[in-house]
Amino acid sequence: MTFNKPFTEQTVLITGGSRGIGAAIAERFASIGMNVIIHYLQSHESANAVARNCMKHGANVLTVTADLRSKEQILRMQDKIIHHGFAPDVVVNNAGISHYGLLSDVSEQDWDEVMGVNLKGVFLVTQAFMPHMIRQKYGRFINVSSIWGISGASCEVVYSTAKGGINAFTKALAKELAPSNITVNAVAPGAVDTMMMSGFNADEKAALQNEIPAGRFGSPEEIASLVYFLALPESGYITGQIISPNGGWHT
Repeated sequence: MTFNKPFTEQTVLITGGSRGIGAAIAERFASIGMNVIIHYLQSHESANAVARNCMKHGANVLTVTADLRSKEQILRMQDKIIHHGFAPDVVVNNAGISHYGLLSDVSEQDWDEVMGVNLKGVFLVTQAFMPHMIRQKYGRFINVSSIWGISGASCEVVYSTAKGGINAFTKALAKELAPSNITVNAVAPGAVDTMMMSGFNADEKAALQNEIPAGRFGSPEEIASLVYFLALPESGYITGQIISPNGGWHT
């Protein structure tokens, strides 16, 4: 079986697509007219706003909701996607939550929540949509990780661990799926100007920017551009890579 669907006619699923990096990714793919599926958990209005922006480009858009910690909810989401005639050729595992605090203060519930959304969710979503890609002998999985999954961060041990797990998951699965012409890569951004930065005050943000050789935070659109590149058919020889757009902060 030869996969010959034009890129502009393919379908992309973005988890956590209602804001920030996820929203920018959705709009980047919509800009060429791809079919876009926007996943969200509770941000219904935000997801619809992103969907409207995507439809302005002429893209077909579907919004779906699911708690990514629940296999049952993911399978219901999958049923809805299939019912509407969509089957993702590209899956962007972007959904994630952050956690700040000393490890000594982390509760078991905190640990389970971060691991559930950031790591288990990637596993369950990938497992759900992988068979379709294997059957058609083509696909792209792009996992949004973090610079902290590479270098680690004090007071973000749980988050760093989850993102490090995504990186290992990416490398291993890339080897498993390469014979099926499916690539698996991770994008590990540095400091990006999104809601996740809202926990820092102005002085802390300024100090952080001073550590970054580029002298600024990245934009969601810059991360979306890299995700888009990795999804291209001509990027088929790039797999198992952890690519970190971080302004030279970590090399």
